[in-house]
Amino acid sequence: MGSEDGFTGPVNLGNPGEFTILELARTVIEATGSRSEVVFKPLPHDDPMQRKPDIALAKERLGWSPRISLAEGLPKTIAYFRKTLGIG
Repeated sequence: MGSEDGFTGPVNLGNPGEFTILELARTVIEATGSRSEVVFKPLPHDDPMQRKPDIALAKERLGWSPRISLAEGLPKTIAYFRKTLGIG
């Protein structure tokens, strides 16, 4: 939205800090106090083995880069959804 006329994406937005989906799942479970269990399923044949967004275009063309880490943002996100959904 804030880019110059004629510029179209796609533009990757995300945090280039790497962690596994298992690490993310365990972090969310711990942060929420959930009793959820992680279930392992076979990966699709085209599943990317690395999920690290290349945000160079976002930095260059939009002047954007992440300012909040997962450790800082996750509690804020959880609090927002608890309030919005009226949960504990």
